[in-house]
Amino acid sequence: MSSARRTAGATGHRAGSSRLLRAAACGAFALATLSAGLVEARITRIEITSRTPAYGGFEFEAVGAYERVVGVAYGEVNPATRLNNMIVDIGLAPRNARGNVEYSFDFYMLKPVDMAKGNRRMMYEPPNRGGKTFGAFNRSTGGNDPGASTNPAGTFLAPRGYTMVFSGWDFSAGTNGANFNATIKLPLAKNPDGSTITGPSYEYIVMGNSTTTGYTLSYPAASLDKAGARLTQRARLDDTPQVVPATGWEFVDPTHIRLLPEGTTFKAHDIYEFSYTAKDPTVNGLGMAAVRDWNSFLRYADADDAGTANPLAGNIWYVYTYVLSQPGRLLNDFRLLGFNEDESGRKVFDGMLQWIAAGDGLNLNLRFSQPNRTQRNRQDQLFAEGIFPFAHQKTTDPLTGKTAGRYDRCLETNTCPLALEVYSSNEYWVKGASLFHTNPAGTADLADPPYARYYLMSSNQHGTGNGASRGNCQQFGNPLNANPVLRALWVTLDDWASRGIEPPPSEIPKLADGTLVAPLPQASAGFPVIPGVQYTGLKSTRYLLDYGPQFHLGIMTVNPPVTTTPFFDNPANGKIYPTFVPKTDADGNEIAGIRLPDVSVPLATYTGWSLRSTANGGPDGCEGSGQMIPLPKTAAARAASGDPRRSVEERYFTLSGYYFQRLWKINDMLRQRLMLDEDAPAEFTRGLRDAAALLK
Repeated sequence: MSSARRTAGATGHRAGSSRLLRAAACGAFALATLSAGLVEARITRIEITSRTPAYGGFEFEAVGAYERVVGVAYGEVNPATRLNNMIVDIGLAPRNARGNVEYSFDFYMLKPVDMAKGNRRMMYEPPNRGGKTFGAFNRSTGGNDPGASTNPAGTFLAPRGYTMVFSGWDFSAGTNGANFNATIKLPLAKNPDGSTITGPSYEYIVMGNSTTTGYTLSYPAASLDKAGARLTQRARLDDTPQVVPATGWEFVDPTHIRLLPEGTTFKAHDIYEFSYTAKDPTVNGLGMAAVRDWNSFLRYADADDAGTANPLAGNIWYVYTYVLSQPGRLLNDFRLLGFNEDESGRKVFDGMLQWIAAGDGLNLNLRFSQPNRTQRNRQDQLFAEGIFPFAHQKTTDPLTGKTAGRYDRCLETNTCPLALEVYSSNEYWVKGASLFHTNPAGTADLADPPYARYYLMSSNQHGTGNGASRGNCQQFGNPLNANPVLRALWVTLDDWASRGIEPPPSEIPKLADGTLVAPLPQASAGFPVIPGVQYTGLKSTRYLLDYGPQFHLGIMTVNPPVTTTPFFDNPANGKIYPTFVPKTDADGNEIAGIRLPDVSVPLATYTGWSLRSTANGGPDGCEGSGQMIPLPKTAAARAASGDPRRSVEERYFTLSGYYFQRLWKINDMLRQRLMLDEDAPAEFTRGLRDAAALLK
C-alpha cells in the first residue's frame, strides 16, 4: 500500500457561506447511501510512457543532468467525503467497485537524474488550456516540450535544482495529449436512473476572420430542433443583439452549427451568442481533485497501488506553483473550496506565485461549465467567473448579505498556502481586480492578510505584448515584460515558505491615498489628453447576475444569466460591485505598484487597457491588450503636435542623463528584492539601447 493511502483528515468543518461552499454537489441524495468507510481520494496508478535525457544531456553545475519523465496517471475520489462532495455532479458520476469516481490525466516532469543533487523543491504549473506557459518566466526554454531544448544555458529553475511538473486538469483543453499537451479524461454525469442530463448552455462566438462558416459547441445539443435554440448577432457590446432567423443557421450535428445558406461566413469581430439545451455534462470540478491528489502523491507517496515507484519519492520538501492567467483562476477556486488540504489533512502547496489571475474564479465547478472562458471588457461577460467572495479575507457582500473569504476553509484546517498575487493593470480594467483588495462595496481598502502579498505591475497589459504591432487595437501593443520581477518574487516566495523571511510589502493602488480611482472623468483618472489617442474610460462591470434558483448547487438553470442592463458601470442600471482602476501620472503611466524601469524612466506611455480599431469592432475594448504610445522625441515635436507630455529630449537631455536614471532605478529594484543580480545587466542594456536611438 502506498503512503498516499491514509485515513482522511477530521470531518465536521464548517462548509462556509459561499454558494459553492454551502451546498454539497448535485445528487447529494445519492451520496447518503455510500459507506463512510470507502477508500479516499488518491492516485492509484502511474504509467511512465517515456523516460529520456532532458536538455540534450546538459549537466548543470552542482545539479548535474536532468531527465524528462512523461506518462499518464490514474486517480479516484470518494464522492462522500467532505473533501470531495463539493464537486458539482460528483454524486451523479459512475463509480467503480470501490464506490469511487475515476479519472486520468497526462503528466510531464523535468527532474534531476540524481534527486539528491536537487534542491528538494518542486515547481508545479497547471497548464493553461493544456499548454505550458513557464517558458519566458524560465528564460525562454518553454514550449510544450521544454526538456527537448539543447541550449538550456541561462534557464532559471534547472540550475537551482528545481523539479518541474505539469499535469492535465482542464477538460475544455481536449483529450488529445499529442505534442505533450496536458489533458484530462473525466466522467459524464447521469441522472440517478441512468438517463441523460440536459440543461441550458450558452456560447459566446467571435471570429477574428471572415472565412469561418461553422462553430463547435462546448457540449452536444440535446435536440436538433431549432425551436429550442437562439442565435443572435451584434457588432459592438452595447448594441442590441439581433436574432438570426432560423433560416439563417442550422445544426450540422449535435456538436456543430453553421450559418445558412451553406458557405455563409461569420462576420469578423461581430459578437454572436448561441443559447441551446445541452446534454452530457462532464464532472469538470474533478480537475481540482486531480491537481490536489497528483501533487500530494508526488510529495508524500512512495509508490502507486501496484508498486510503481513515485519518481520523486522522499525528495520533495516544498511545492510551489507558478501560473499565468487562467490556471491562476483555477487556483483561486482551489483555495476557496479547500483543495489545498489532502485526504490526510496535509498541506498540498506551500506557496503560490499567481501572475495575471487577479481575484476571479473559474467557470469550472458548475454543470455545463466552460473553463476555457475568460471575461474581459468585450468578451465572455456572462460566464460565471466574478462571483463573491472576491478577496482572500472574509468580507460581507452588500448585495446578498453573505459573508465569506477565499481562505476560509484552509484557515480552518491550517493548510493555507502563502501567496504572492501579481497582476497587471489590465486586470483592473477588464476583471475587477480592485475587488481583490477592497471591500465589495468599494468603500475601503482591505489590510493585507498575513499569508499573502499583492503586487500591481504598473501599466502592464495582460502578459507581454508586441510593441511593433497593433493587432486588432488602435495603438501599438504594450511590450512591458514582468518576468524579471516574477523571477525575483519566486526567490522571495521560497525564502518566505522555507526560511520565514517576509516578502517585500504589497505594492498596489489604494482608495485611501487616491491612487485607486474611477476611470471617469478622464481628468480625475489622471490620464492625459494625447493627440491621436482615444480615451473612453471603458472597463468591465462586475454584476450580480442571476443564473437561477439552483445556482448555489452549481446548476445554471438560467444560462445565459438574467440581465436587462447594458454593460457600462452605472449603479442605476443594475446590481453591481463598484470597481476601480489605477490612477496615472501626467505621462499616463500608473503611479502605484511595481514600476518597471521602462515606466519609471519612460520613453513612452504604457497602458493596461486598449480600444479596438473601428475596423475590428472599436471602440469596444481590445480585451487583454494594452498600449505603447511613444513620447515626443523633441520639444519642437511636442509643441507641433500639442502633446502635453514632456519630450524625451526635455527629460534626459543626453544619453548620459537617461543612463544614470535607469541605473538608479535598477539598483533600487535590486535593493527592494524586486530584481535579481543575474537579470540586472540585460535589463539595463536593453533600455540603454532603446534610448540611444532617441538621444544622440
